[in-house]
Amino acid sequence: MTSHAPHSGPSVRPQPMIAVADVGASSRWYQLVLGATSGHGGGEYEQLLVDGSMVMQLHLLEEAHHHGTIGNPSAALGNGVALWFEADGFDEAVARCHGADVRIETDVHTNPNAGHREIWLRDPDGYLVVLAER
Repeated sequence: MTSHAPHSGPSVRPQPMIAVADVGASSRWYQLVLGATSGHGGGEYEQLLVDGSMVMQLHLLEEAHHHGTIGNPSAALGNGVALWFEADGFDEAVARCHGADVRIETDVHTNPNAGHREIWLRDPDGYLVVLAER
C-alpha cells in the first residue's frame, strides 16, 4: 500500500485539449475571453493558464507529434462539445467579450435550472464556450 501526503483539492484536475486550426489565434481568443495567459506558446501547442493553473490546452489540428493527430482534419471541429467555465469575474469577462470581436451565441441570461447568469460564445474553430458566474 502506497502512502501519499495529504493535499487539498480534487485528486483529478481537468486539463482539456482541443484541436484548432490556428494555435496563435485561438490562444489570443481564449486569453481575451478567459483572462488567461500563455503557459507555453508556439504554433503547434499552447497551455492556457488562469491564476497560474492550466485550464486548457490547444493543439494544432494537423500536427501528429508522438501521439498522432488530435482530431480528424476532414471533420468539423467543435461539434457536440461545450467548454464550460465558471468565472469569478463574470461581469469583467462579459465586458471583454462585448468589447471585442467575439461571436456571441446567447448573450447574458439566467440559466433557469442553475439560477446563475451565463453567456454562450463560439470560438474561432466553432467550439461552444460557456462562461457562467459562480
